[in-house]
Amino acid sequence: MKNTCRRISFVFALAGLTSAASAADLTAPRDNFYWLNEQNKASVIVLKEEGIISKPLAGTIARSLQQVILRGEQPGAPRPTDYLQIEAEMITIGGAEVSRIHSGRSRQDLGVTTTRLNLREALLDTYAQFIDARQSLLELAQAHLDELLPFYTNGVQAQPTTVGHYLGGYVQALTRGSDRYQQAWARLNLSPLGGGAGATSSFPLNRPRLAELLGFDGIVVNSFDSGQIAPQDLGVEISFLAASGALTLSMLSADLTVQYADPQPWFQLKEGDQTGISSMMPQKRNPSGLTRLHATSSTVVGEAMSYLVQSNNVMAGMADYKGGMPLQAIRSTGIMYRDFGKLIRALEFHPQRAAEEVNNDYATTTELADTLQRDANVPFRVGHHFASELVSYGREHKLKPSEIGFHVAQQLFKEASESSEFAGSSLPLSETHFREALSARHMTHAAKPVGGPQQQEVTRMLQLEQKRILNDREWLATVRAKLERAAKLRDKELARLAEEKT
Repeated sequence: MKNTCRRISFVFALAGLTSAASAADLTAPRDNFYWLNEQNKASVIVLKEEGIISKPLAGTIARSLQQVILRGEQPGAPRPTDYLQIEAEMITIGGAEVSRIHSGRSRQDLGVTTTRLNLREALLDTYAQFIDARQSLLELAQAHLDELLPFYTNGVQAQPTTVGHYLGGYVQALTRGSDRYQQAWARLNLSPLGGGAGATSSFPLNRPRLAELLGFDGIVVNSFDSGQIAPQDLGVEISFLAASGALTLSMLSADLTVQYADPQPWFQLKEGDQTGISSMMPQKRNPSGLTRLHATSSTVVGEAMSYLVQSNNVMAGMADYKGGMPLQAIRSTGIMYRDFGKLIRALEFHPQRAAEEVNNDYATTTELADTLQRDANVPFRVGHHFASELVSYGREHKLKPSEIGFHVAQQLFKEASESSEFAGSSLPLSETHFREALSARHMTHAAKPVGGPQQQEVTRMLQLEQKRILNDREWLATVRAKLERAAKLRDKELARLAEEKT
């Protein structure tokens, strides 16, 4: 039976603005009524296969279950999420004997299995949004692969890099997140069903078969762990999977937001859905997409931290750590990645403005010190001292690096090298060599180590990221196909049982 999906809306507000993180255009996840009945399908199949119930009774249970599901799919019909209410409906239809479907089970193992099934669906939906967001970021990096870009440490311009190198670093960070999603899936997609309240039962339930029918890759073996310890451990992992991704995006969004303090940002959102206007100041084009991303990423981190507080100092077997906070966090994360992808696709880069910012400062002087060491055998600390004096002189005289006279540079080298074996000597570089060492374009192209901003290396890294994204899409498609096969198998077997007559 297909579940009737309902639309839901997540609304975040900040400074009086309704967030575009509203999920009105997202299909609602399947509810607990749906997942409880999917477990009921698996249970009646296994109970019949193991001879715990007779073939005729299995047919009665199957038909009762089908009617309950059908009723719940009618417009406006109640969809109970307490197993006992569902069972009561089945008894009304098929008689007291249908309660044997609960042989060896408890609302405990049904509940923690439902949690995993909900988390499983949410994680895959979020992972799909995550992959799409990575693709958007990668395409922006590829579009401006070798364009100059300033980057900062301690809030101060440090060295020039390129857009491909800078955004490629964030893409690589997201790929680490992809590893975490797939590793978390390996632990998430294990079944607790059949563990009862924690110590199983005297009924010979085939737990691996239950897991197979529900699309799990295996079982959480120890029944006490599966129902009473693993839920907390899993909740922590899922929560921090969400928070880790939120922190990465919040770092990039902070980088972009600080641009808006400059009248001419080099990263700027196109006017449209990602920008807003002031009700008072006509010149303002507020980066509302970034504001929304801040709100959503903060929500994700807050939900993750709330789960830790909620789960701390709680004895095994309690309900505190079995709540819905991890599910909320991972669903909010999906919204965050969806909105991030939209923001990136609306982001424009202005290469001339970025190059101007690089050339207005002295971020290339590291390469000057390196050139002196590499090409003129000047110890790095001597070259560093000279480059530092060059910076002080230039700033004092309000000069850009390209505006400092070569004769001035020669004199500064003499003064800076007084305490070394180079004392009194002239700058051991020609003017052409000196100017080249201070060129941002030369500095990025001259990089040698693996992982640097040189064009060939950035191209190589981004190509690898594209291959990984394609592989991750294949992984997701394979996982979803397996779950779909399991769903079809449950329906097929239930329909076959329903044909059994008393």
